[in-house]
Amino acid sequence: MSIGETLASARRDAGLTVTQVSQRTRIRESIIRGIERDDYTACGGDFYARGHIRSIAQAVGADPAPLIGEYDATLRAPEEITAADALRPTMAITPVSRRRPNWTVVLALALLVAVGYLGYHLAFGSGHASATAAGFNVGHGHSGHHTAPPAGHRSPSPSRSPSPSATPAPVALTPVSATAFGPGGTASGDNPSQTAAAIDGSTSTFWPTNWYATASFAGLQTGTGLLLDLGQTETIDSVQLTLGAATGADLQLRVGNTPTLAGLTTVASASDAGGTVPLRPTGPAQGRYVLIWFTKLPPDNSGTFQADVYNVSVQGHA
Repeated sequence: MSIGETLASARRDAGLTVTQVSQRTRIRESIIRGIERDDYTACGGDFYARGHIRSIAQAVGADPAPLIGEYDATLRAPEEITAADALRPTMAITPVSRRRPNWTVVLALALLVAVGYLGYHLAFGSGHASATAAGFNVGHGHSGHHTAPPAGHRSPSPSRSPSPSATPAPVALTPVSATAFGPGGTASGDNPSQTAAAIDGSTSTFWPTNWYATASFAGLQTGTGLLLDLGQTETIDSVQLTLGAATGADLQLRVGNTPTLAGLTTVASASDAGGTVPLRPTGPAQGRYVLIWFTKLPPDNSGTFQADVYNVSVQGHA
């Protein structure tokens, strides 16, 4: 049974109409009917097709994982060639064999160095000893007393310059948890049951915000976000987000030790964002909590506005 046939059968078994599935998923009825016929041309690409399959399957009570796996195996477009693949040499690199040293030449050079060293000491060693003896006699004179160096004289000692301390390279900071966050804190966030998908390292799962009638939350609230708990105070060097393909999101990176909007300071921001979004604080940012705070949402395929966060990675120092 194909993907579309499976979804259509599950919808009928659940006693749902296409209109009811559309109302639950915010996906247009024409797109749902096309998917049930295994026609994905109206989806707008693999990214949206996979998201629609997942949403429809969840709405009709089907398991989305095998359906998405079948889509990837049979219908997904081939991935682009990466830069590493393009730069990989087509011919095997043959290591250059090392030449063995000519020991005869090495021994001859060592002998010359030894002879030269011995000759130098024979030529200049006696003169140095004579000069030392002469100085000893002059210092003692007839009185037999040695002339001491001037008071306060100290032999110079080589100074040591302090070695610069190397700045440690940033490391990945693994969040302890991810929590939906709204204007009122963690009690008013969007889709709290799906937040772990944003930090599981998988590109197949994501945390979606709720959908809103306008990009500015239809005047219902000032924003929505995802709060990461690092478990202890850390120094944040950078944060990278993987969002949906649609652009149009405005967001802030906030850091602090108190999980409230007032207790989290904005250290970076991005406008009209989509896809991979790097966020780097302009100065030192320290805190236990990292908040991804959306102040404007991108459009979705249903004529509404919603953000999808596939992955969040944090780099910094303990």
